Amino acid sequence: MRATTQSERLGMFTRALSSNTMQETAKGANVKMRVQNLDFYYGTFRAIADVTMDIPENRITAIIGSSGCGKSTLLRTFNRMGDLVAHTRVQGRVLLDGENIYDRNMDVVLVRRRVGMVFQRPNPFPKSTFDNVAYGPRLLGANGRELEQIVEQSLRDAALWDEVKDKLHESGLALSGGQQQRLCVARAIAVKPEVILMDEPCSALDPIATYKIEELMIQLRNDYTIVIVTHNMQQAARVSDFTAFMNMTLQRAGVLVEFGATKQVFTNPRQKETEDYITGRFG
Repeated sequence: MRATTQSERLGMFTRALSSNTMQETAKGANVKMRVQNLDFYYGTFRAIADVTMDIPENRITAIIGSSGCGKSTLLRTFNRMGDLVAHTRVQGRVLLDGENIYDRNMDVVLVRRRVGMVFQRPNPFPKSTFDNVAYGPRLLGANGRELEQIVEQSLRDAALWDEVKDKLHESGLALSGGQQQRLCVARAIAVKPEVILMDEPCSALDPIATYKIEELMIQLRNDYTIVIVTHNMQQAARVSDFTAFMNMTLQRAGVLVEFGATKQVFTNPRQKETEDYITGRFG
């Protein structure tokens, strides 16, 4: 049994989890992505070491851990963004619906269409709001009325339509920070991905904009599998169904210490390292 003082330290997370009604039913989710014995190297430096985990379909999985432990690096392996960095390599497998995305015959463009990405800071193109969302569908051949419908539906799904419908042809850079981030979400979902990766999507936003993005994530999980990297443990507790906790070895390689339902990880961690991080003893 846990000491009372520790229960008090964990109380804030328990309260945050109490409103997350998906926690119990999430246990029966199908696996969308399966990571098996994954190593990631920058040159000779091993940044990720032997990570194995399952990412459930139509759920939000949060990756937490201290700075430099490889959270964002791991996230970027899920759609081969690491390929864009020179002198990197991967060992192990990342399976998307059972197919290894690192297979030599895999179409990387198709992988990134199926697994979209929203970055830490909003990064709209220097184009109109309409053209930001239309960019991907246009490349795929959409035009005319079909394109207009895709843009409208994507902006509606990103909870942005009502705020921008009268200024679709104004620059997306003129929107507020929170609106720009939702525009980036709309741009990502316009090509109908199956998985959305979010790398600290609220770190540059104020609390109100953060709340809107969190609400949006919870709505989107009905249609998408979401993986989020966050330094904000309260955010992980509020929005995620599953949580992965990472730490570093003495060689500074990122390792997966614990993975499980968010309620279990935050209130009854199996590993002492997880408990120490959650309760603020390090990190």
